[in-house]
Amino acid sequence: MLMPKRVKYRRMQRGRMTGKATRGNTVAYGEWGLVAEEPGWIKSNQIEAARIAMTRYTKRGGQVWIKIFPDKSVTMRA
Repeated sequence: MLMPKRVKYRRMQRGRMTGKATRGNTVAYGEWGLVAEEPGWIKSNQIEAARIAMTRYTKRGGQVWIKIFPDKSVTMRA
């Protein structure tokens, strides 16, 4: 699973999720990509499951770039 090596503080605050994304919302690599229709936190196992599904769908014939990283914990306690 993806996780950061070191963090400055152990306890992660939830924060607010308002507005539309202005960075990372264009296709930088390749010809097409996936877009989120609503905001939400995503876990590392969800990222891994999406990566496996994409590589199986392409039958290992293409490259997959993932430009998100789960640096905020979604569990009840960090």
